[in-house]
Amino acid sequence: MLKAINTKILLAILAALAAIGGALTYQRHEAAKAAAAAAKAAAILQQQKEADERKAEDEAFRQRVEADKKKHNSAAAHEGKTWQKYIP
Repeated sequence: MLKAINTKILLAILAALAAIGGALTYQRHEAAKAAAAAAKAAAILQQQKEADERKAEDEAFRQRVEADKKKHNSAAAHEGKTWQKYIP
């Protein structure tokens, strides 16, 4: 009878250890999933930041090009008048 009680106690302890081990494995898996999600979110934020920087650089370049166009076109607009007044 004592042997049967010891066996039952050992089985209960083994079941408790198995449950604890399963809980630890699940917790480790969930932590790894959360870390992967955080890394993915950080990568997406970095890409968005780089895209915004490129967009700002492109806009500044477009503005410089437009300013250069206006600057160069203004001289070309008056060129015909200078040749009309040219006296050899």
